[in-house]
Order: sequence, then C-alpha cells, then structure tokens
Amino acid sequence: MTKPAPGPDQPPIPVRLVTFNIHHGVGADARHDLPRLATLLASVDADVICLQEVDRHYGPRSEDVDQALLLSRALDMQLAWGPAIDEQRPGGRRQYGNALLSRLPILISDVYRLPGGGEPRSALRTMVELDGGALWVTATHLTTRSAEERGAQVAALAALHTESMETGVLVGDFNTAPDAPELDALRQRFTDAWRLARARDDQAGWRFWQSDAGHTHPARSPHRRIDQVWVSPGVAVAGAHVIDVAGASDHLPVVVDLEVRSGV
Repeated sequence: MTKPAPGPDQPPIPVRLVTFNIHHGVGADARHDLPRLATLLASVDADVICLQEVDRHYGPRSEDVDQALLLSRALDMQLAWGPAIDEQRPGGRRQYGNALLSRLPILISDVYRLPGGGEPRSALRTMVELDGGALWVTATHLTTRSAEERGAQVAALAALHTESMETGVLVGDFNTAPDAPELDALRQRFTDAWRLARARDDQAGWRFWQSDAGHTHPARSPHRRIDQVWVSPGVAVAGAHVIDVAGASDHLPVVVDLEVRSGV
C-alpha cells in the first residue's frame, strides 16, 4: 500500500520528549535513589525519555543495579541502550552510557562510537514509530576534553542523519553552549529547539529574569545551557521548558513538545 504524501490535511503528530543527565542516579544529597528518579520522570508524562550517565551493573556508586532496565520497568516503557563504557570485570560486565525509554514502538536501535580520547563517548540512534509517521532520535553525551574533540564528535553525529531521514532530533549533554563554534556542523543541518519553541519556560524558577534562559547546569544554581535538543526541518517545536528536580541530579531536564510532520 502506497503511503500518502504529506499535505496540509495531515496534522503534525505531537511527541513529548525529555533529555536528562541523571548523574548515575545520585542526587545532591549523595544518595543513589532510582525511585526518586522514576517518580520525577513519570510526572513529566513524556513519550520519549533520553537519559545520559546511566549505569548498568557499574559498581557500588549505583548499588550495582541495572538502572536502564529498572527505570524502563518502573515507567512501563520500551528500552534502547547505548553503552559508551563496556567492560568485562572479574565480577561481571559493567556498562555506562545513554538510554532511551519510549512509550512508542522502537523500530531501530544502533550504537555508534564517537571519536576522541579520554572517557569513551557514544551515540544511540533510534527510530520510533508514530501514528502516521516516524521520528529518528539520536541521544549522546559529548566530551569535556576540548572544543576540537567535541567538533569531531558533532561532525560524526551530523553524518548519522541522512537526507532520507526527514524527521529527526539530536539530543543530550553537549558540554558546551548551543552557539559554540564546535557545534557548527550541527547548526548547518538542525535547529536549536529551545530557540525554535513557540513557548518557553524555565519552571525551575530561581531567577525571574532568566525565566526563558533554559539553563540546566549545575542544578543548584544553573547558568549553562549544555543539555539541548536539536530538530530537523521536519519537526516543529510547540514548547520547551526546564524543570526542577529537587536535588535528584546535578543537571536539570529539558522537556520539549514536538510536532512531527506526518506521512514521512
């Protein structure tokens, strides 16, 4: 059966997406508390949740649990996993990286190693099925080592989104501002969702004069917008906001309400 061509009679498909660096589940109180995280994430009522700094049997800092699996079960969402660190130890295998939770069907899930030294970095690229369309979601966590290495990683990320992928988002902890020179390859193909949003709100609400700044780090007194969502031309943004996490992480989550072009 031939898929109908997109047209004005096909309304966009709403998708609520969250990106959040969870600091391996350890909050400002130095406690590992997955139930706290699960409660927070459930309150957002998101369709897709992209998480960074997730542990799977990593060790004592996260009670050696499989955080990705436990959160997916607590929220009753599908799981895609993208390890950046994957090590076999005498006590078993430990992993650390990016997770995607989805209430929408996950059709494709691939993991890509990003260039650079130091702590390994990766990208998790997925495609989720929508009612009348599809959305490509690439989640990542870039290096802190240098702007040069981040630039190489961004170039690799941009190359993962091909011309045939009309509706896509690239999200995560970029460890730099959205106007940083090293993100130029990204800006050539994507648009910063925060700036594109028709409505913006920083619900964390520390300073009224920064009500639409979108700062996410550090959580206690945010002054950097390093957690970002970037969208392709096939995706509009109805709204974007940052929410408080009551000390659950050293980052704040970004919530975006997307409008995905249907019929693609």
